[in-house]
Amino acid sequence: MKVTLLRKQGSDQITMKVLYLELEQHLKSSSGASVVAIDNKIEQAMDLVKSHLMYAVREEVEVLKEQIKELVEKNSQLEQENTLLKTLASPEQLAQFQAQLQTGSPPSSSQSQGTTQQPAQPASQGSGPSA
Repeated sequence: MKVTLLRKQGSDQITMKVLYLELEQHLKSSSGASVVAIDNKIEQAMDLVKSHLMYAVREEVEVLKEQIKELVEKNSQLEQENTLLKTLASPEQLAQFQAQLQTGSPPSSSQSQGTTQQPAQPASQGSGPSA
């Protein structure tokens, strides 16, 4: 994506230089013309600049739409993962998590040790020696 933007910026600079040279040439060729003719040339040049900028904005909008699409997909995946983790968590773990959310405190080392010890106990009781 960055390479495309760099190429786009390079072509933008070239386009602007060409536009400037054309405007300069038009103004020199009409040096004896009236003010109205000069105003028309300036208006034409401004229309070219406007159309060029609109094109660049449309391209940027497309890039942003793609990023939004990717973020929506990532959000959906994270919501599914969150739902799965909630279903696998014990009621005590969920209660502890809710309490942490309400107080705004991060999990302490004793709380995290308690959560790591809980799953180990049922596994050793139900399956017998595993070593």
